[in-house]
Amino acid sequence: MADVLLRKVVKRYEEVEAVRGIDLDIADHEFVVLVGPSGCGKSTTLRMIAGLEDITGGDIMIGGDVVNDVPPKDRDIAMVFQNYALYPHMTVAENMSFGLRLKHYPKAEINSRVTEAARMLDITDLIDRKPKQLSGGQRQRVAMGRAIVRNPKVFLFDEPLSNLDAQLRVQMRIEIKKVHQKVRTTTVYVTHDQVEAMTLADRVVVMNRGRIEQIGTPNDLYHSPATRFVAGFIGSPAMNFLPCRLEDVGGKLNIRLTDRIAFPLPGARAARYQGVSRTDKLLLGVRPEHIAEARVHTEPGVEAFDAMLDVTEPMGMETLVYFTMDGTQVCGRVNPNAGAHDGAPFRLAVDLNNMHLLNEVTGVVI
Repeated sequence: MADVLLRKVVKRYEEVEAVRGIDLDIADHEFVVLVGPSGCGKSTTLRMIAGLEDITGGDIMIGGDVVNDVPPKDRDIAMVFQNYALYPHMTVAENMSFGLRLKHYPKAEINSRVTEAARMLDITDLIDRKPKQLSGGQRQRVAMGRAIVRNPKVFLFDEPLSNLDAQLRVQMRIEIKKVHQKVRTTTVYVTHDQVEAMTLADRVVVMNRGRIEQIGTPNDLYHSPATRFVAGFIGSPAMNFLPCRLEDVGGKLNIRLTDRIAFPLPGARAARYQGVSRTDKLLLGVRPEHIAEARVHTEPGVEAFDAMLDVTEPMGMETLVYFTMDGTQVCGRVNPNAGAHDGAPFRLAVDLNNMHLLNEVTGVVI
């Protein structure tokens, strides 16, 4: 097993800088997910770790050794691709063992490793089939098995689930997590799907425009985002952002959203934002689950208000409601039995104990 370290890594294609001097430490046994929108540099970073892309500047270390000039076959890594990359004329067993046969491993050891990987991935009864006889999920398991049998220092996954349907993706996420719990190989996983990132990772690396925006556990990124980009990217539906300003009223700190809607801040939040200029352009960040139906008895920091609902989306266990506040569309989550209807007035409440305040100009969470 091995750790993976990136130091000031840059990748430039002529005038385009795809990766802009990133630093990243991935510990031994850790499962790290690189996530971000298309073009953010996550796949390029993975390919540089694999040796499939030359780096323009900086250093990449695997297990303490600088591998900048080491060819992919000598880096002791195994990569699982989006398109499976299975040989169509070979059986499952032959596909899984191909890398070991190239390195002339003893036949008994090859059989042992293939049998164990097939058992772990629940594909024992498929080992004599060829790829055309397998479903998409089964092919992906074979691709994972081919990586597992090599017992590499590092697993690299490049959007491995993007070709699967929604139900199969959920199933395969569970399989990948189970495999990592058993094998504990250092893993770097790339996806554009923040749900995959949140459910799989020990730590998530959020990338944007070739830079790392924030690194943290899924919980840290969800509850303590550092920037507007992270706050808006992590979580579905996305966090609401409402223009606002702070004002002092009778010795207390209020947050004003519209000419007619202002709320007193809870004590802890008021203390936190006391030093913020009252003239700064600010955004109130609040997640949909913190805007719910108003109740008779509310906790401190939960403030009720009236809204005219534009659209409701029944989801079964909850209903998403959409309304407009001073020209900004807002999403909330209410109980399906709360009586929310399209085009009808509804009394909601916002939980300011879980609010975020952002500088509108810099996008930084205060």
